[in-house]
Amino acid sequence: MKHIFKEGESLDNPTLLLLHGTGGTEEDLLPLVDYIDPTANVLSVRGNVSENGMPRYFKRLAEGVFDEEDLIFRTQELYEFLDQAAKDYGFDRQNVIAVGYSNGANIAGSLLFHYQDSLRAASLHHPMVPRRDVDLPDLSGKGVFIAAGTNDPICPDQESEDLKAILADAGADVNLHWESQGHQLNLGEIKAAQDWYQKLD
Repeated sequence: MKHIFKEGESLDNPTLLLLHGTGGTEEDLLPLVDYIDPTANVLSVRGNVSENGMPRYFKRLAEGVFDEEDLIFRTQELYEFLDQAAKDYGFDRQNVIAVGYSNGANIAGSLLFHYQDSLRAASLHHPMVPRRDVDLPDLSGKGVFIAAGTNDPICPDQESEDLKAILADAGADVNLHWESQGHQLNLGEIKAAQDWYQKLD
């Protein structure tokens, strides 16, 4: 998978897995590192799927309707890529924290839904529920931050509440943060994610 890796102050530090939104690239979320943890390693990955020339992490059938078969396949692909990248670059595979926006948040959420050891924690900005009516692994001890917009036309309020409930039922420690915004990333939620990150165990 096309990606950027930047070593932080130590390979033992957390590795921030940056996952862009539809039409983005591995460059998009790099500025967030300065807010969240300038000492972290960075692994920023471009989605392998193209939708009308726009990079994504998995196919969709329509706006808000995921291609579940492709989602499962691409989630496994990303999971295996993380395993290989940890070997190639020497970072701690057990200390990967995802920071995802929109489609990137959805694939990060899907990692949590499918693989217990995929992520130490995740900061999900404007995510949806990846899959419904599936059994999640035990996510006890996993911190999850969800940033949602009260005027988000793509992610209804209930979608955010449902995702919080599903992850919490699996044992995750979930923080749902609301902004009076739409689907865009904004400074308020970034600062809230920074506060959440600094309090992670």
